[in-house]
Amino acid sequence: MEQAEQVLEYLLSNGLSVNEDACSYVINLLCNSSKFDSALEIVKELLLRNIRVNDSLLTLLVCGLCKCGKHSEAIQLWFRLADKGLPANTATSNGLLDGLCERGNMEEVFAVGKQMVERGLILDGISYNTLIFGCCKSGKIEEAFKLKEEMVKQGFKPDTYTYNFLMKGLADKGKLDDVDKVLHEALERGVVPNIYTYALMLEGYCKADRIDNAVSLFNNLVHKEVELSSVVYNILIAAHSKAGNFMEAFKLRDAMKSRDILPTIPTYSSIIHGMCRIGRIEEAKEIFEEMRNEGLMPNVFCYTALIGGYCKLGQMDEVYSILQEMTSKCIQPNKITYTIMIDGYCKLGNTKEATKLLNEMISNGISPDTVTYNVLQKGYCMEKELDETLQCNQVPNTGVPIEEITYATLVEKLHPHTDAAISNQD
Repeated sequence: MEQAEQVLEYLLSNGLSVNEDACSYVINLLCNSSKFDSALEIVKELLLRNIRVNDSLLTLLVCGLCKCGKHSEAIQLWFRLADKGLPANTATSNGLLDGLCERGNMEEVFAVGKQMVERGLILDGISYNTLIFGCCKSGKIEEAFKLKEEMVKQGFKPDTYTYNFLMKGLADKGKLDDVDKVLHEALERGVVPNIYTYALMLEGYCKADRIDNAVSLFNNLVHKEVELSSVVYNILIAAHSKAGNFMEAFKLRDAMKSRDILPTIPTYSSIIHGMCRIGRIEEAKEIFEEMRNEGLMPNVFCYTALIGGYCKLGQMDEVYSILQEMTSKCIQPNKITYTIMIDGYCKLGNTKEATKLLNEMISNGISPDTVTYNVLQKGYCMEKELDETLQCNQVPNTGVPIEEITYATLVEKLHPHTDAAISNQD
């Protein structure tokens, strides 16, 4: 591929004629290898010759640039095509809008979208759905509903995706009664819900601690013989596990199996985490082994749950053993894992081991956050290590903001010194 790229670059840079099919072949290879910068340079050179690559390649390139965070380059390419009188088609344009929406800056999306429309872009149903998705993801629900109304005025019928995006946006804000209203509207308009529709409703109910509503919806789906997936079961299993209702969680796990729906890693990780939270570590380990016996490899969340459970019990030897097993299987601890272990050592007064873990965390390329530093500071304060506390408070070169809890910790530590200073003044 490199040789083909070099030959093409030589031909283009020396003004020699090129075969368009050969160019497309090389661009496709570069895009599929994630070498979007190189592909973009070739496309730009071809545009100087008024040669436009095919629509599928342009879409692939624009989407690739956005995924790599090169949104500006993608925008420039779109307008360069328009300037040349070789405009991108709607699919490519939708790819650009989607990439911008994923970044979450909807003001930018609307500004760029407006310019695109002024330059000839005609929005279609996918365009509107893309913009509605972006608004809902960014919490701009009112704008999303305005777009839906505009979509209808332009002759496009909202579909299952449209309503799912709107319902997800409302559910994320806890507006579950409005979710029900949107579902009712969708049904009235003949739009058939899919499994994702029900999954987001179940998740919304569970997040709002309305488990009874979630169970009622689930039972209704079972009664209607709706084809369910592991995702739906896992949402309810996670909710029951969080509430400590493991009997119901296991009933759902068994129901999955009876319907030939195989439990997944999230099925077991939720149960393991729930058990560890309330100190039922040995039972959690049994589930851990059962999971492995079913051919499922525990992930970092499963191991972190066990580590957290043993940290709560102060059994750091077990924590170390689990950490060794975890890393031996090429599963690296994450920020949460390290913070939990640091907290475990600090609560035992072993700030030396906690600090070693912090240094290990940083050397492994994992940036501590405010929570990590606060945990360590509390440990120093418990050990009356004021110098280390103040040094930790500096958090050099991390960009971590020092929040109120940090200052509260320091004030708590400094309080007796302050009292002594005031007494000496009297």
